[in-house]
Amino acid sequence: MKIIKEIPVISSERLVLRELRMSDAQNIFNYFSKDEVTLYYDLATFTSITQAEKLIKIWNTRVVEGQGLRWAITLKGSDELIGTCGFHSLSEENSRAEIGYEVAPAYWGKGIASEAVQLMLDFGFNELNLHRIEAFIDPEHHASRRVLVKSGMQTEGVLRDYFFEKGRYVDAELLSIITDK
Repeated sequence: MKIIKEIPVISSERLVLRELRMSDAQNIFNYFSKDEVTLYYDLATFTSITQAEKLIKIWNTRVVEGQGLRWAITLKGSDELIGTCGFHSLSEENSRAEIGYEVAPAYWGKGIASEAVQLMLDFGFNELNLHRIEAFIDPEHHASRRVLVKSGMQTEGVLRDYFFEKGRYVDAELLSIITDK
């Protein structure tokens, strides 16, 4: 596995994934302040833009420290953040990483998350030399499961009471994809 400590720009037909900037905080706050966005997320619904700024700092620090990569998702021709995606729980020893993503509700159902996940998978296998990429989702999050299955990931099982979030234990469905290289 190759460790990268800066965010490269990667793109597809419709999307550009770029580094996160403090100027993205307002857009992140705009959607993380909606309960429907944080329903299956391990964060409480935001009540202040300071929370978005802190999250950007955390994600960017992980990049510099080689612990993760988090991109701003933008549409080609626009630099406006419409979501984020990235790798965390990187395991150099095991050549594996976990992915995560979220998209602003105005862009739900438009294939944005699927396209971003495909960019991450391609980057993870071809640039980071990962062997395995995995994702944990709430078993009730059917839209996220569709995105991951469409990308070629397979469900491995459900881990009961795996995470403690928002004052309660929640199950985690584990999906993964393994390179054929």
